[in-house]
Amino acid sequence: MNDTPRTTTGKNPLTPLDAARIKARDKSAVLIEALPWMQRFRGRIVVIKYGGNAMIDDELRRAFAADMIFMHLAGIRVVVVHGGGPQISAMLERVGIDSTFRGGMRVTDADTMDIVRMVLVGQVGRQLVGLINQHGPYAVGMSGEDAHLFTAKRRGTVVDGEDIDLGHVGAVDDVRIESISDLLEAGRIPVISSIAPEVDEHGQLTGEVLNINADLAAAAIAQGLDAEKLVMLTDVEGLYRDWPDRDSLIPEIAASELRAMLPALTEGMIPKAEALLGAVDAGVRTAAMIDGRIEHAVLLEVFTTKGVGTMVRRDDYV
Repeated sequence: MNDTPRTTTGKNPLTPLDAARIKARDKSAVLIEALPWMQRFRGRIVVIKYGGNAMIDDELRRAFAADMIFMHLAGIRVVVVHGGGPQISAMLERVGIDSTFRGGMRVTDADTMDIVRMVLVGQVGRQLVGLINQHGPYAVGMSGEDAHLFTAKRRGTVVDGEDIDLGHVGAVDDVRIESISDLLEAGRIPVISSIAPEVDEHGQLTGEVLNINADLAAAAIAQGLDAEKLVMLTDVEGLYRDWPDRDSLIPEIAASELRAMLPALTEGMIPKAEALLGAVDAGVRTAAMIDGRIEHAVLLEVFTTKGVGTMVRRDDYV
């Protein structure tokens, strides 16, 4: 039996050397494609919003942690911001508290806020820090409460023209980047939970803590840090022009075009689109929403030309 590989035409068999060359060329092509992106992002800040299925699947969690180390060792200054929707919902169900969402946002009373705080800081953040630090002493966990990293004011939402009170839910009011900058200068990877102390209309602390949508928190931190790129992991392929038509996936879109589409998006997509727009409006060059169900999706987005998901670019981006 002749096991010599053949060409696709079946006419000329490939020699072992030819087969080795093809295999090496395919592998090296991946590395060469990454080169210009490594040059662009080296020394720059990239903010990653960690969420969705990547938070609850063991293989995806490990892959995400490895991606953060890869980027760090490639010279990128990585900042991770995380929510914890699935874990929060599971814990609320366990203690007998119903989960309610309005306009894509979780309604958060005082009891729910206690669970949110416990899960984000004590469970999700610690788990991710531990996974990253299996590769070395890089990650440091923190939240908006630490050194008042970011503060927030209460926000509601509007559903069908009606103003909705969301309770202990906030929008980022101010970001103090000094703590993050110190960690980045020390060669660390900040891992930030999306809760923050509340301030009133005069900027005074109220003593309450608010739940912040992680997409919006990541965008605010990216703005404050003047990040080169914001990447948000989610459980869909990207933004769609006409959901649920999967053929309407948008690979790349200018900020002005997305802004015009905003009212037509589904409730769950609106906070993500607002976060992407807020980031690029504030100076972040590009912001991407990618499918976190794909292993190493972050590396594909950062180090390949095509990327994955939907990338929103500033109108003046070249």
